[in-house]
Amino acid sequence: MGRKIAFWASTGVIAALMCFAAFSYLSGDPKAVQGFAMVGYPQQLRIILGIAKPLGAIVLLVPGVLRLKEWAYAGFTFAWICASVAHYSVGQRSEALFPLALIVLLFVSYVTRPANRTWRPTPV
Repeated sequence: MGRKIAFWASTGVIAALMCFAAFSYLSGDPKAVQGFAMVGYPQQLRIILGIAKPLGAIVLLVPGVLRLKEWAYAGFTFAWICASVAHYSVGQRSEALFPLALIVLLFVSYVTRPANRTWRPTPV
């Protein structure tokens, strides 16, 4: 039961945060626009991530689409590693910690997911 609670709590927090981030990115929130500019990322990436983040959150929440779930977990991991490195490289040490905390939360979601949400490749 504790494993189930850990999965849904961590996955729910991730999904909610990704939807809030997507709204911020797509609405052109000045803090988001300035943040991307400060780390040297193009604004087009803000739009791409604004579309990809809620799609990844949906994939993590819905049953099925097991291979796509693996890609969503990987995509969030890569995006947050890049975000952490980008913040750290421009001297934003405290901002660099938040994506790392999200990776820890994502790891909890990944290792506590139910067996019916785990993709096992079929042998060829």
